[in-house]
Amino acid sequence: MNLEIIKTIEQTLYREARLLDQERYKEWVGMLTDDIHYHMPGIETRYRRDKTEQVHDLTRMAFYNDNLEDLKKRLRRLETGTAWSEDPATRYTHLITNIEVVPTEKEDEVLVYSNFLAYRNRNEKDQDTLIGNREDIWRKTAEGYKLAKRLIILKQNVLLSKNLNIYL
Repeated sequence: MNLEIIKTIEQTLYREARLLDQERYKEWVGMLTDDIHYHMPGIETRYRRDKTEQVHDLTRMAFYNDNLEDLKKRLRRLETGTAWSEDPATRYTHLITNIEVVPTEKEDEVLVYSNFLAYRNRNEKDQDTLIGNREDIWRKTAEGYKLAKRLIILKQNVLLSKNLNIYL
């Protein structure tokens, strides 16, 4: 893999994290392709002998299984002033690490593996730490690399958050 592409992708992921931390969602949406698939499946704890597909089966429960319009709809809700869970505002920090860039069969796309830790705090006592892995497809466009697909594997077996107003 070309080191220049790796560095570009790393900087793109760090910029994305900063935009999410600063709630600059319109700019973040500009980093997404029109055919984005943003998916975070709900994964059950199962014995190793149970080979039920949980990650790639799109018919199973998911916290996110969104296209671009779904994501925009979620973000428009935040702009209405009626999203009680965001008033007062939540404070976010996204940490991205273990970035690995892999070529794909398509010349204009790369597969990017990464790990994340997302911390959020609201009011005096509400805080959540989410940790997991991501598998992304980033596509090269005239405006730079854009996110075409994201699979988020959350490591918590039970999501204890009161809401999920966070993008990972």
